Amino acid sequence: MIKLLIYEDNPQLREGLTMLIDGSEGFSVLAAFKNCSNVAFEIKTYQPDVILMDIDMPVVNGLQGLKIIRQNNDHVKVLMLTVFDDHQNIFEALKNGANGYILKKTPPARLLEYIEEASSGGAPMTASVATQVLKMFAQLNVAGVNDYNLSERENEVLQWLVKGYSYKMIAAEMFIAIDTVRSHIKKIYEKLHVNSKSEAVAKAFRDNLI
Repeated sequence: MIKLLIYEDNPQLREGLTMLIDGSEGFSVLAAFKNCSNVAFEIKTYQPDVILMDIDMPVVNGLQGLKIIRQNNDHVKVLMLTVFDDHQNIFEALKNGANGYILKKTPPARLLEYIEEASSGGAPMTASVATQVLKMFAQLNVAGVNDYNLSERENEVLQWLVKGYSYKMIAAEMFIAIDTVRSHIKKIYEKLHVNSKSEAVAKAFRDNLI
């Protein structure tokens, strides 16, 4: 059972998300809030697995809430759910520890898949968001080719990551199990000395690994 908290200021959407997710097998919405004014207390109280976080909320918005969360908790998965697909909001969210970034126009069934993916250690991104991430990282200065001793298979997984593919999509493209994808990604992180998908993608561009 994946336990969630929802932060969304639109009451209709907040109720709709709660009904959709809580009514789906394998998911439980513990509570839903209109802003992040008491986010540190709420996370400590409810102990969620995943947080669905809007950005544009009154008083304390989602990006501010994300910073507060990461000051108190490194483990909970935070999935930004927003209308904003501009690079500034995306960059701020990823920089401050978001585990994924998806848009509100995401179909319900896909949203549930994204939540599952985030819960299991993935970094889901809507396709248009992944494109923005690629543009951001492509603008970084190339520091020259570094040899991190990535295997041919690991390099292939890294290239799919850069294209914005989910773990499930990478597994399908490479005809391997999702657990195998996770194993490859763990080794990639270790070899690149990074801790997240966004860092791995950034380093891939910066050091001209792809």
